[in-house]
Amino acid sequence: MQNLLQDLVKLLEQDDRLVVEGQLLKNKIVELALGMDAGLIRLLLTHEGIRRHFFTSIDDILVFDKIKFQQFVSNKEFLPDSYTAFKNKIGLTVDTRYLTDSGEVVLAWPYKDCVLEGGQTKEDARRNEIFWNETLAPDEIDRLLSPKVLTGFKRCDKDGQHSVTSISREDNLIIKGNNLIALHTLAKTYAGKVKLIYIDPPYNLGTDSFKYNDSFNHSTWLTFMQNRLEIAKTLLMSNGIVFIHIGDTEMHYLKLLADAVFGREHFIATVPRKTRSGKSDVPYKLSQDYDWMLVYTKNARPNEDLFHRKVSRKYYKTPDFPDDEWRLSDLTTQRTVTERPNSNFTLINPRTGDEFFVNQNRCWGITRDSIDEYITKQRIVFPGDYDFLDIAQPALRVFKSDEIQKNGDDYDKAYVSTEFLNLISNDLLKKTTNKKGTDEIVGLFGDKAFSYPKNELLLHKIIEYTTKAGDIVLDFFIGSGTTAAVAHKMGRRYVGVEQMDYINTITVERMKKVMAGEQGGISKTVGWHGGGSFIYCELARANQVFVDRIQSAKDVQELQSIYMEMQDKAFLSYRIDPKKIDQTISDFRALSFKDQQRFLIEVLDKNMLYVPLSEIDDDTYGISDEDKKLNRQFFDLR
Repeated sequence: MQNLLQDLVKLLEQDDRLVVEGQLLKNKIVELALGMDAGLIRLLLTHEGIRRHFFTSIDDILVFDKIKFQQFVSNKEFLPDSYTAFKNKIGLTVDTRYLTDSGEVVLAWPYKDCVLEGGQTKEDARRNEIFWNETLAPDEIDRLLSPKVLTGFKRCDKDGQHSVTSISREDNLIIKGNNLIALHTLAKTYAGKVKLIYIDPPYNLGTDSFKYNDSFNHSTWLTFMQNRLEIAKTLLMSNGIVFIHIGDTEMHYLKLLADAVFGREHFIATVPRKTRSGKSDVPYKLSQDYDWMLVYTKNARPNEDLFHRKVSRKYYKTPDFPDDEWRLSDLTTQRTVTERPNSNFTLINPRTGDEFFVNQNRCWGITRDSIDEYITKQRIVFPGDYDFLDIAQPALRVFKSDEIQKNGDDYDKAYVSTEFLNLISNDLLKKTTNKKGTDEIVGLFGDKAFSYPKNELLLHKIIEYTTKAGDIVLDFFIGSGTTAAVAHKMGRRYVGVEQMDYINTITVERMKKVMAGEQGGISKTVGWHGGGSFIYCELARANQVFVDRIQSAKDVQELQSIYMEMQDKAFLSYRIDPKKIDQTISDFRALSFKDQQRFLIEVLDKNMLYVPLSEIDDDTYGISDEDKKLNRQFFDLR
């Protein structure tokens, strides 16, 4: 066994794909094996002992036993490190079974917590944030994602912060906490209520420009997105719309994922945005000065109105129609004469006899059968009918009274989903660059307080065309708060979620400036002068308190102190026996500082990161009577 392990390690080290900084990637080996990678199989066949152990001859054909190989590579004895050896000693490892074989689900929690399927690579391990894997049974995941208690309520308006005495769905809301758990919590109240979701998630660029880890490996990032999109979809109205902002690196993969989540038939468009005017740093590459927005609807019916805009229409008051006003509309349609054979005719002006021939590729919008009726009712305006009109083709006359009867007060609102890109492309390609967003932040805070914030004009265009006053806008990667700021100025309700601490120093402070009437961004365009309010709250932390402290610890002495407190106050995993840890404390202390952090996080029960709503009355969590009252109002608990 030992010789086979050593021989396999030496053999695999010959494949450059499997080695990073001199270390073999166990998960990459398993991935290639399960995918029947030709290069890996050829390499394994070169060694007689390995060939005999992992291949079976059937009619002189060698068949690779990938399951046996997977279990062998996943064994705790293969590529053990000091951290694995310590976990083996206290009984925290899964012996010979690969984690995903057990029917359980692997959860991995980076700093921006996410639920993942799969393991950790050496690339993951090089990141600054702590990253750990854990196996939870499916029923445990149900408990992990159950609604959580909200706490720390404060109402913010132009006069400052105030205590909260009541809360309702009419309130704007900004929540601090893990966005996946927050979405599952919001689903209890907001399912089917949200009109627009705009998110600007990590682009998976291999950088840390978003102030949280942005270098997930590919499959990890896609799972990170899938879990959030699936629950976010439940919050949307049937005709709700989601904009997912993304860069080139993952855009095409995200399109396939989003097709699976929302349905390919509900894809609306890919919208480009110009990010800068620069040049490529690599000679053979085109300059990447654009990012993209994938746009989907949840379950809109065919031809349902999704995008809205107020239009400036010219109405005429003429003597021949003294009791009404009218405007001109196109008399043709985007259909060919083959598609509409009854619209294939020459239109004749009865007053002058002038002939107007049909366009074979854009036929008349009326049929041959209805032409006499339209002319009798003077619904068609011909060139020369009015001196003040300069038209070359017949046009349809539309009366204001008919539009008011059909649309009420919204008679001047057009539904223009097909025109959306054309109408806003000039702004998206010239006026919504990253620099403009940065300038807005600098204008509010005096320095570059946030990297690459989206600017207000971008969100103004999206919100203007997809929502009306009173609709709910959701952004669960709220970042610097651009979405909330624009929604507030435009009279929309909004919900924002952010886990990072800058939610208090940047996001909330920005919104206070908005309510005080700051004149940056779109303020002058929409006539904003201040007002309104929002409620700030947090997911009530349980074990998350210790996670935060472990991640911010400066040295091993601080970790030792945290662990002593954890034994008394934290919810520890059922797999943990503190006595065994105490018996091997010298091995624990021999671990690196990062591995000690990883271990202390691993012993915490992940179901108890936040306080379950179902346990709000448990005195263990110390939820105040005021918070209990507000939670019951918010979640409509009886």
